[in-house]
Amino acid sequence: MVVLNKIYTRTGDDGTTALSTGERVRKDSTRVAAYGTIDETNAAIGLARVYLAGAYPGLDAKLARIQNDLFDLGAELSTPPNSAKASKRGERLTITPEQVRRLEEEIDELNSELQPLRSFVLPGGSPAAAALHLARTICRRAERLLVTLSADPNEEISDVALQYVNRLSDLLFVASRYANDRGKSDVLWVPGQNR
Repeated sequence: MVVLNKIYTRTGDDGTTALSTGERVRKDSTRVAAYGTIDETNAAIGLARVYLAGAYPGLDAKLARIQNDLFDLGAELSTPPNSAKASKRGERLTITPEQVRRLEEEIDELNSELQPLRSFVLPGGSPAAAALHLARTICRRAERLLVTLSADPNEEISDVALQYVNRLSDLLFVASRYANDRGKSDVLWVPGQNR
């Protein structure tokens, strides 16, 4: 259970933060940047949900579940598996293959109502779609940070976490089209239009 009685602690004034194990690391470490960018993705999804405002309740429910999943992912990333303290604390909260499968099913479900694309989509259309595109690009940045983290021989992240973030960016793309009147209001790229 999480209990937050006091919001500021002054312990980060030296440029460090605590992982869930209590270990202090620099705030600009790749691990902190990765879970911080997952948090940014979650905030952008929250903004998109405000713009949806009941227009697509099924999509909103999917996004609500994803927001909770992203806290699970943040917990996983803030607890390095190779930490001695993590081993002593017992089981870590991790993203599961079932959560990845659910994203795949939801992508297929949303995409089944969309016409095939004949061009790339420009971020925009409805406010909800624009916010979902923003969430997608932030999610892709998080994915790049996870790849960087996984390449570090002193770090470790699960393959499932990488899969989840990769699928999530795909879902956010499909969701942005869905929020654009099921693709009817998509803004399409016209190559060379302004030459």
